[in-house]
Amino acid sequence: MIKVEKTAKTIDEGIKNMMDAAKVDYEKFSMSVDKGTLSDYSKEELDNWDKKIKLKNGKKFIKVVRENGVFAFVCKDDVPAPFTTFKKGDVLMAASWNRPALNQARGNVLTGNYPIQWTGPLYLR
Repeated sequence: MIKVEKTAKTIDEGIKNMMDAAKVDYEKFSMSVDKGTLSDYSKEELDNWDKKIKLKNGKKFIKVVRENGVFAFVCKDDVPAPFTTFKKGDVLMAASWNRPALNQARGNVLTGNYPIQWTGPLYLR
């Protein structure tokens, strides 16, 4: 896990900050698994990290896809939901391919100061 410290003026900039932090977390994870060095596979993954990220615009959310899985959803604007209201830039975990988990935001790409892993937003405790 790594903390995204940077703030952003736009959602696109915030998503880039989030994915850059996830990439750093992947490198940190790989170094611990590979005992202080990076395997050829890990080097290749890091080299191709940015190429494997796709953003898909929906009505309310931007879906962040990495390779073939949903990394996260980010609110495009304030979104009223059944249990809570989400703010522009809130990071939501995926409930499925097409739906975010609407229980709680995991951070905000505009304000920063939230944890992220290379696998996606953290589960709630």
